[in-house]
Amino acid sequence: MKTISIREAHKAFTDFLRAKKHSNATILAYGKDIDQLAGFLEELQKNSVHEVSQEDLQAFMAKMAKTGYTPKSISRKLNSTRTFYRFLKVNEFITDDPSLLVSHPRYELAPPRILKPTEYRALRDAARNDARMFAIIELLLQTGIRIGELANLRMSDIQGDTMHIRPYEKHEERVVPLNRPAKEALNRYLKIRPTHVQNDHIFITKSGKPFLVRNIRTAIERYFRMAEIENAKVNDLRHTFVAHHLKHGVSLVLLSKVLGHKRISTTERYLQYVKERGKDTTNLSDL
Repeated sequence: MKTISIREAHKAFTDFLRAKKHSNATILAYGKDIDQLAGFLEELQKNSVHEVSQEDLQAFMAKMAKTGYTPKSISRKLNSTRTFYRFLKVNEFITDDPSLLVSHPRYELAPPRILKPTEYRALRDAARNDARMFAIIELLLQTGIRIGELANLRMSDIQGDTMHIRPYEKHEERVVPLNRPAKEALNRYLKIRPTHVQNDHIFITKSGKPFLVRNIRTAIERYFRMAEIENAKVNDLRHTFVAHHLKHGVSLVLLSKVLGHKRISTTERYLQYVKERGKDTTNLSDL
């Protein structure tokens, strides 16, 4: 067994995640969780990873609960800890994994926020005079793609009635259909999109740089507020897309492929939030 300090192990773990090309958000989240764990273990005067016991990890989770973390957040931190310890064991820094003996706290998943027709129509109305943001909102709503996939779109990805979605983080590439509202909104934006820039991203800033995910998110959230839609987030447009098509009977297999879900069970989870499901169809309808 190799000897390594907790801080050295933390750095080796984040280097490993970068080498595996995990997203920056994933690396940041794991890094923060393990940094908190390392700080707590240092308070216990545990300097090496092989000194840490099941009781130490349980004490860390208990401290998180006392300081106001929700059961869901604590469960996520335990997942991060288990991933960290799996890395340690594979690299022979430990022989036994104490994280496997720590139980997840119980909690109920909040149901997805599904926008009502009056809400997403109000969102459209709020953004109607901003061709770029209107196109962004319409594409997210009409295709169900992820915000990162949208930010990554290139001019060559629009191919008639379909749109090529490039690989993004750990999500595979795919082709999704473009319906009439999505094409109309996109064409309206492309007419005013700066043409003198060499950048081939579809959505760009006035200076011609790619429109970044964080800035797209901020802009959409601003329009949520303008439309007076409460407790809504960008990913709720994707939830709304899924719920709408399940309600209209779209095949689970087709919907799963369009969404880029790796497992059809991910799509099936939405069924509990759809009161009525129409007859099976392979047609995607407009929202």
